[in-house]
Amino acid sequence: MYSKHKIGVVIPALNEELLIKRAVDAIPDYVDKIYIIDDGSTDKTLDVIKEVVTDRATILVHTTNRGVGAAIVTGYKQALKDGIEIVAVLAGDNQMDPKHLPRLLDPIVWNFADYTKGNRLVGEEMRRNMPIWRYFGNSLLTYITKAASGFYKTCDPQNGYSAISDRALKALNLDDIYPRYGYCNDLLAKLNVAGCRVTDVMIPAKYADEKSKIKYGRYIVKMSYLLTKTFIWRLYTKYVVFDFHPLIFFYIGGAILMSLGSMGMLYSFYAKLFLHTPLFVNGVLSIILIMSGIQSFAFAIMFDMREQHGDSASAYSTLNGIRSGRIKIK
Repeated sequence: MYSKHKIGVVIPALNEELLIKRAVDAIPDYVDKIYIIDDGSTDKTLDVIKEVVTDRATILVHTTNRGVGAAIVTGYKQALKDGIEIVAVLAGDNQMDPKHLPRLLDPIVWNFADYTKGNRLVGEEMRRNMPIWRYFGNSLLTYITKAASGFYKTCDPQNGYSAISDRALKALNLDDIYPRYGYCNDLLAKLNVAGCRVTDVMIPAKYADEKSKIKYGRYIVKMSYLLTKTFIWRLYTKYVVFDFHPLIFFYIGGAILMSLGSMGMLYSFYAKLFLHTPLFVNGVLSIILIMSGIQSFAFAIMFDMREQHGDSASAYSTLNGIRSGRIKIK
């Protein structure tokens, strides 16, 4: 146990025969249960897992590849059945250093968060070993995910190194979580709608022998589409179905105004080139519509941020105070 809490670790694995042993062997002794999910591997991953398995480890097998998100959900469900109070996720490629696990567990143990995740983008020291292309992709997806999830103070949403409380897991519809890469972005939106508190934890990037299975060019395009749907789902579910908030009108109004302004701008150039009409009047009106739409979006985002549950910065500041001894807990 860790601070009187039962801890579980979920390790999704797909064709990780070379690195899965290192990942399992590095799990600290205070972890009560390890859930290793073989997600339809076609190499010797399952054989290696069986060789290194211990009494505290449970092997769960997907006969076909269902996606990393689905593998993690399988681990989450089994952890809930076993009465685990906090469940962490570590990669099967040994990319996530278990020595940082207490940094993820502490905010949940001390009831400052329901879900914690790693953040490698907060400073040069944290992201020193991160490839440039991966840093660019993560940064771009960070801003898209902020809007989609409603957690505007979170960064590095692609970081799968995380921990979640059993309370949060019980508040979620686990079967509704996106099953493949992108599950962590989708999960943030689900946590927001469920009213859960999310906190980032600074953890340095670690890259060695593993090779990322993500192709960032296609992945960013695919994720942008997914997060647009997630954004619409979150707004509708949280601000229409569960409650009502006028920010919906600001978002809808902003979208309409920006669309009209953009179409007006295109027509203005068409009219100038082919109909020889003056560009100034139509162009100015289009710009006014676009700027009004941007202003409407800004108001909507401001209201959305105020509705966010929890204050990650405040919670993290308090947590650091406890660690340094400036703040005492009973």
